[in-house]
Amino acid sequence: MQLSTTLAMAAAAAIINLWLGMRIGRIRHAEKISVGDGGNDLLTRRMRAQLNFAENTPLFLILVGGIELAGKGGVWLAPVAGVFMLGRVAHAIGMDGKLQAGRMFGALSAMIGMLGLAVVAVLISLGKF
Repeated sequence: MQLSTTLAMAAAAAIINLWLGMRIGRIRHAEKISVGDGGNDLLTRRMRAQLNFAENTPLFLILVGGIELAGKGGVWLAPVAGVFMLGRVAHAIGMDGKLQAGRMFGALSAMIGMLGLAVVAVLISLGKF
């Protein structure tokens, strides 16, 4: 069985994680901060955005993969994963302090998406989905 949605989501996650790291690297280079945040607020925010991504994405990806392996993904799973990924980008931009709505969208899309997928996973495991 090919896990198309899971593979696409993993690829998107890798690209977003690289982008998040590059955003951090630009500040580190410009401000000559090699370790820690050096008291730089923007660097702290960007580091936290990447950590938030690293905290949420693996569990979401596991849920997507499990649902897809169970053969229950259907046409709805890829858009759910896409909204999650867009939310992660919006969250990172919002963490810069420029677009608070992006941060809120990112947080909500992660929480609602994760809860929704967790419920679907439980229903699948009980034979109810």
